[in-house]
Formats: sequence, C-alpha cells, structure tokens
Amino acid sequence: MANNFARMLSSKRNVRILSLIGAGSLTAGFLLNRERVTAGAQARRVYPASAEYPDLRKHNNCMASHLTPAIYAKLVDKTTPNGYSLDQAIQTGVDNPGHPFIKTVGMVAGDEESYEVFADLLDPVIKERHNGYDPQIMTHPTDLDSSKLTSGNFDERYVLSSRVRTGRSIRGLSLPPACTRAERREVERVVVDALAGLKGDLAGTYYSLTHMTDQEQQQLIDDHFLFDKPVSPLLTCSGMARDWPDARGIWHNNTKTFLIWINEEDHTRVISMEKGGNMKRVFDRFCTGLKEVCFYNLIGVHRW
Repeated sequence: MANNFARMLSSKRNVRILSLIGAGSLTAGFLLNRERVTAGAQARRVYPASAEYPDLRKHNNCMASHLTPAIYAKLVDKTTPNGYSLDQAIQTGVDNPGHPFIKTVGMVAGDEESYEVFADLLDPVIKERHNGYDPQIMTHPTDLDSSKLTSGNFDERYVLSSRVRTGRSIRGLSLPPACTRAERREVERVVVDALAGLKGDLAGTYYSLTHMTDQEQQQLIDDHFLFDKPVSPLLTCSGMARDWPDARGIWHNNTKTFLIWINEEDHTRVISMEKGGNMKRVFDRFCTGLKEVCFYNLIGVHRW
C-alpha cells in the first residue's frame, strides 16, 4: 500500500500553507516543499503588461491587496513547467470581488511549482491569510500525537458534533484548478487503491459520484457527509468544477466516522467526525487514519 503513495507531497522541514479558496478553515491547507523550481517558457505577449493589469479597485480579497502593477508585470509572462500562468491563478479573485466584510484569498495554485514561480505574490497572500506566517523563514509545526490531549470531551448539551479534517495532495500531479482529466483520474486511482488496504474500524467503501443517482448524492450532502455540487463562483471561476463529476467521490468507513473526499478542492480531504462532543476520540481516529493510510509514515521516507 505504501507504494501507492510514493509520490505524496512534501517536505517536513520546509512547508508552506495556503487555503486555496479561503474558506477560513486552517485544516484546508496545502503542504509543499521549498525546493527551487524553474519557471516554464515565457508566454509571447501582444499587449504590454500595463494593458492587461486587472481592475481591482473595488475588490476585497488578499490577492487584490498585494497584486501591484509592478508585481503583475514581473510575473505575468511566467508559467510553471506545467504551463500554469499568473492570470489563471488570479482569475477567480478577479471575477469575484468579494464582500465588504468577508475577505477571501482571491487566487489559487495550479500546481506545486506555482508556489515558487509566483512567490512574489503568493508569499504575501499566505502571510496575510495565515496571520503572519512567512513561508520564507517559518516552518509549520505538525504534531499528530493524540496521546498529548488530556481533555477534549465537551458537554453534549452544547456540542452537537465534532470533526477534524485536513487536505492532502499528491506530488507530481497538478492541483484541481489545473489538472487534466487523466491526472484527476490518477488521483482517484492512487487514493482508492491505498484506502482498500484499511482494516478493522477503518475499513470502508469508495463511492464514485459518477455511479450515484442525484438522490443518493443529495442525501449524502444533506447528511453532511459529502461535499456540495460546485455551484460557487469561487470554484467555477478557478477551474475546479471542470468535468464534474468525473473522478470525484467519497470514501468512508462502515460507521461514517472516517471519510476521504476525492478531487473536490484538494486532491483529498481527510475527515474524522462523529456526533457529540468527544473531540479527543475524533482526533485520535484522525491521527490513526492518517498513519494507517501512509500519509504520516511517508513523511520520513518520501519527504511529505
């Protein structure tokens, strides 16, 4: 099963985090190593960068706060080795100005190389979104030792349900805003093959959206197990809704307390949840599930 995750992202020593759409969840992160990458060939431009600079005067998102004409001119002709451009990365923020009282991120990363090629913009966006986290000099701490929790069982009169979740992506495959159909299907294959090896309380089944009826999908959405259909303009403008529902699905254990969403906003969303206020038990299951599926064990071997 470990071989299935031989390409998992990225370095424990040097990581950066970006909530791609800006849902406000600190678990919806993306981990990436700080290895230097080379930008792809520069695009041939007919008009000067100043003529292409977007009108952001009425926008309220992190991208708009940091994208100056100078930075745009510096980055606009660059692409990642996969061909992803700055204009693609910022399009969702250009198309969605935001709300006066809700500041979203305003951009996405199309692949892991985006974090290096467009660092002049992404670094300050990350720093603002994550309360001063500087990916150039700081390392995000990861601690999945659930035995350190000495409390966490909350009064069920006030807590209806508890959940812990994280996002993980697979090295070498473009992210949902830019992935091809083949890459998206490869994500599904790799993850489903690995999950098939889970045993005991974590044993479960994968359900592909392409094989579900509309009624079955809606029931899972209403029960808060499945992600919603991609109707948000933040998703559609970023490119994440392409080819829906091809290669999307949900895996869950038999008790629906450990779930993996495949190819929604990240390659995977790993979720531990249950009714009631026993957050300690939820976090323990979360950590165990990550270890069993090799997300955690591959850190030391494959530089996750």
